[in-house]
Amino acid sequence: MGGLAQIGFAAPWLLWALVVLPVLWLLLRAVPPAPLRRRFPGVVLLLGLKDDDSVTDKTPWWLILLRMLAAAAVIVGLAGPMLNPDTDEQARSSPLLLLLDGGWAGARDRDARIELADRLLADADRDGRTAALLILTDPQPPVFQPAGDLRQQLAGVQPVPWAPRETTVAKALDALRRIEGGFDTVWMSDGLDFAGHDQLVADLAQRGRVQVFEDGRGAVALLPPTYEDGQIVLTATRSRADSGLSLDLRAHGRDPAGAERVLATLPLRIEAGATSGEARLSLPAELRARVNRFDIAGQRSAGAVAISDDSLRRREVALITGRDDREGLELLSPLHYLQQALEPSADLLHGALTDILPANPDVIVLADVAGLPAAEEQALRDWVEAGGLLLRFAGPQLAASDLSRREEHPLMPVRLRSGGRTVGGAMSWGEPKTLAPFAESSPFYGLQIPEDVTVSSQVMAQPDPSLADRVIAELSDGTPLVTAKPLGQGRVVLFHVSANAEWSTLPLSGLFVRMLDRLAVSSVTGQPEVGDLAGSVWQPLRVLDGFGRLQDAGNLAGVAGEDLVAAPLGPDLRPGLYEGETRRLARNVMRPDSMLIAANWPASVSVAGLERPEQVPLAGYLLALAVLILLADVIAALALSGRLSLRSRPAALGLVLGLASLFPYQARAEDDDFALNATSELVLAYVITGNRKVDDVSRAGLIGLSDTLFFRTSVEPALPVGVDLERDELAFFPLLYWPITEDQPIPSVEAYDRLNRYLRTGGMILFDTRDADIAGFGAASPNGRKLRQLAEPLAIPPLESLPGDHVLTRTFYLLQDFPGRFAGRDVWVEAAPPGAEKIEGMPFRNLNDGVTPVVIGGNDWAAAWATDDQGNSLYPVGRGFSGERQRELAYRFGVNLVMHVLTGNYKSDQVHVPALLDRLGQ
Repeated sequence: MGGLAQIGFAAPWLLWALVVLPVLWLLLRAVPPAPLRRRFPGVVLLLGLKDDDSVTDKTPWWLILLRMLAAAAVIVGLAGPMLNPDTDEQARSSPLLLLLDGGWAGARDRDARIELADRLLADADRDGRTAALLILTDPQPPVFQPAGDLRQQLAGVQPVPWAPRETTVAKALDALRRIEGGFDTVWMSDGLDFAGHDQLVADLAQRGRVQVFEDGRGAVALLPPTYEDGQIVLTATRSRADSGLSLDLRAHGRDPAGAERVLATLPLRIEAGATSGEARLSLPAELRARVNRFDIAGQRSAGAVAISDDSLRRREVALITGRDDREGLELLSPLHYLQQALEPSADLLHGALTDILPANPDVIVLADVAGLPAAEEQALRDWVEAGGLLLRFAGPQLAASDLSRREEHPLMPVRLRSGGRTVGGAMSWGEPKTLAPFAESSPFYGLQIPEDVTVSSQVMAQPDPSLADRVIAELSDGTPLVTAKPLGQGRVVLFHVSANAEWSTLPLSGLFVRMLDRLAVSSVTGQPEVGDLAGSVWQPLRVLDGFGRLQDAGNLAGVAGEDLVAAPLGPDLRPGLYEGETRRLARNVMRPDSMLIAANWPASVSVAGLERPEQVPLAGYLLALAVLILLADVIAALALSGRLSLRSRPAALGLVLGLASLFPYQARAEDDDFALNATSELVLAYVITGNRKVDDVSRAGLIGLSDTLFFRTSVEPALPVGVDLERDELAFFPLLYWPITEDQPIPSVEAYDRLNRYLRTGGMILFDTRDADIAGFGAASPNGRKLRQLAEPLAIPPLESLPGDHVLTRTFYLLQDFPGRFAGRDVWVEAAPPGAEKIEGMPFRNLNDGVTPVVIGGNDWAAAWATDDQGNSLYPVGRGFSGERQRELAYRFGVNLVMHVLTGNYKSDQVHVPALLDRLGQ
């Protein structure tokens, strides 16, 4: 394809015909030989007369130029001119390989990538080339086929929530090496480097031309959240550090009503030249426990989402001991090592048991506590049965008591022998005992046991048929070290050694902390180690897709604990929330030490952005221009010859109509498209006010109301439509939402004619002043005064405040309040007809046989309905549970509105049913 700047030609050789234009000019300028002049005496009589119709003796220069332009337009049009042509000068006939990374980093611009790939395949199809598709995250052997057939597969290409791995890249290289012959490559890159990237580029360059398309902005991701100094630390990282970047981070979770919403937002700034930035969020413990994920607003990818788990929910652990700490002997305190182990990851409570139980902690630890008063014992038992974890440690007092000797105590997992056992001491035989490997059924299975962990004293369990099932850790000689049993919804766990270092070295080791974590006493505040999860199996609860949306895991198989920490993400290990025996753990796309590295391309590879200008054929425009020029030539020739007088009105009118008939009426086509879109499905509409912010809220509000109707009723609206009162037809829409702004223009007379016709033919307009002040028709607010000005030319019937027995209060939900973002009570509708009274057998008056044409209020309903693309509410309503209740009532009011305008007096007719049934019974 030849080209000049941004214009190219499909058949540039036709342009050689332009050299004929000078010859054509000479031919058109040529005139017949001048006649011979002979004087005739009688001509003297004609001197002084003027001929009204004169004909020139030669073609005017401007008419010749017009004809030359027509010929040039035909020649250039036939040459196939094209705007923004492919800059590749060499005609390509070799096969084309379409290569996609397919990872999460490409999710943000997925639509642009697919659109560009489709255009490239369309160009290849026009050139008769074959094409194949290869996705690096799931490489399959490429199969070359006609490029047009491959275009149909692009719609099903979706990003996955992981990046190309070393194994998948090796598989792709192996598949490429099996292809015989050369091919060109179009690489839709996510812009990130990965293992095997350079080798893949080198192999592709040996087979043909490589052209890369990638987003120049780079990828942005969110690292897993951490908890430090009472604050949640959030870190964002990026692949390119050219300029500063401002981000908005959001914390998602469920409110007290159980609805998913944004609980908190905070800004994060990445300075120019830096690849990461940090922000800290301080939340109350109750609110922090509700957070289930963080994300970056506007970044639609799995990497921009960080799922939170139990590591942010610091457990409340109550520590109670039966021995008083003696000054100077803190290391001998039964609670010293517990405090050291739990302080980084739990909130510790101290005090009497009667004071702690009302606080409902997650765990209660009894260190060397033998007996409790009856009332406290019963209260503690009730707390455990309700789901609490009671963790007990032995000690001298427990060993000397009679607790759980003759019969098993409810708050002890096993019966105990009298006294205890001492091994390895000065007055005993043998060496201190070590721990035996943990059994597969034990929650400690997989933990590595240090060699220096030994036990010198312990309390012994009485042999019992159920003892084997309750032992979760034992010594090398088989004696129980830790026993547990369920009690109601909770558990009781007993360490048969003391919580300090008097009886064992266990509290001095890191194993002690990991055992507490496995028992859900503490929370892992950072990324767990492989050894911490060894031997455990984790079941996926919710997983992320490539766009960062949380979905139910379904029937996905469980994952080994070692793989959950260390294995790369893939089809068998997806990012998401996983559940173990005692807690939940999140596996995110990014790890705490992850970095995003931009892909590096050699100089031989062509790299372009995704914003590739679309090729626009110009041949049709030029040929149409040639036709117009020739038409102008005909008109000019007729005018010069005297056969057409533009001073004649009929002739001029016919000429104008003839020219107009040559052009399609574009506005008519646009009107037809608008009508088809509005009538193919039920569509709600809003009035375009000219205020961008208000119009966006109106659209988001009607989207939220449409979704509510879709899920709760049989009405399935399409996306809402903005209506221009000066241009658009209103009859297609059952409900028109009209937000009032202080500066919106007054509609024209024609617009008011359409509005009145719309009201007379069954349409409804919901006027919303959005100021919560409509009691006096808005006289006290600027928006209310504007409403009066706007509504004055409308044929609005007499109004009244919405009565409690109006059909609008029961079309779908039974309502007496109609709040939006504000909770004003006054809503105005068409007044009841004179004489409407309640009659016997009817619970309601016979009001409004039809649909009220207008509903007027100021509660800002659109803001209460408004949702984003993920269904999250955009604007706060009230506070806490009462606010969500108010939003729910706003949705119900919207549902009632739509059902009222669609069903009319259907619900009013139902009030006759009791009277009819009563008469039938008689």
